Amino acid sequence: MHRFYLPPAQCHPPVLTLTGGEAHHARDVLRLGRGDEVSVLDGAGRVFHCTVDTVGRREVTLAVVRFDSAAAPLARVTLLQAVPKGKIMESIIQKATELGTARIIPLISERVVMKLDEAGALDKAEKWQAVAVEAIKQCGQPWLPEVAAPVSLPAFLAQGEAFDLALVGSLQGDGWHVRQCFQTYEAQHARRPQTVGAWIGP
Repeated sequence: MHRFYLPPAQCHPPVLTLTGGEAHHARDVLRLGRGDEVSVLDGAGRVFHCTVDTVGRREVTLAVVRFDSAAAPLARVTLLQAVPKGKIMESIIQKATELGTARIIPLISERVVMKLDEAGALDKAEKWQAVAVEAIKQCGQPWLPEVAAPVSLPAFLAQGEAFDLALVGSLQGDGWHVRQCFQTYEAQHARRPQTVGAWIGP
């Protein structure tokens, strides 16, 4: 079944309306017609099962048959990822989205090649957010992560954000398995962590 994305503010059953790129994809690429079945993700846990109602030049309307709500992940995971060379970051965002990451923060560290001004950082964030949208449409993940604008490591640390559990990716032989980290936290606090920060990079 073909999947589309609409932000929560635009999801008002019993009729959903696709416009812009989503309408173009439905009309001109997939050539959907009245009665065809599709689903719409709102990125906030809801999946709307619909049938195509009308196909116009500028919009496609969908009749909602039913919708499902997915429970939020038990832990809100933030991926703090040093930006690698080339387009590898797009693949990382795609896979992190598929795994249910809640937020992705691209980090500009000392050894990161990319150098961006504020406008360039916002452009990158917009482009990478679009990658995350395509990823949920591809795999059916009901939760869309927020992709932040790239930020330097000192600038992020200066914000003072704390996580219940902070993990640092390591290639060393004495590193812990992620499962062991969660089990240790739960044993110490008698609960699971609600927020997790996963730091990856040099």
